[in-house]
Amino acid sequence: MAEGVKSRIKIPKEARKGEVIQIKTLISHIMESGQRKDAAGKLIPRHIINKLAVTFNGAPLFSADIAPAVSSNPYLEFSARVEESGTFKFTWVDDDGSVYSDEQAITVT
Repeated sequence: MAEGVKSRIKIPKEARKGEVIQIKTLISHIMESGQRKDAAGKLIPRHIINKLAVTFNGAPLFSADIAPAVSSNPYLEFSARVEESGTFKFTWVDDDGSVYSDEQAITVT
């Protein structure tokens, strides 16, 4: 598991029923494409976040497959319509099998 990995999620704390909200995610992660060489001329192994999956109250909401060309600290933004209060769960998967997750709740009135 990579050290110093930290997620940041920005969603409104409250929304009206049926409102479309913006969800912004960023995960601090040093990405390595697997194409660079170290000082000894050996390839540095690929090390990227390769998937993001988001659920709302346990139901799939959004997913993205991330390719090696993405920058360090991948940032993704998407919209969702909220009909009820609940919890968004964000799960990032790393090439080495590490899984990072975070949750954010929203209250719908």
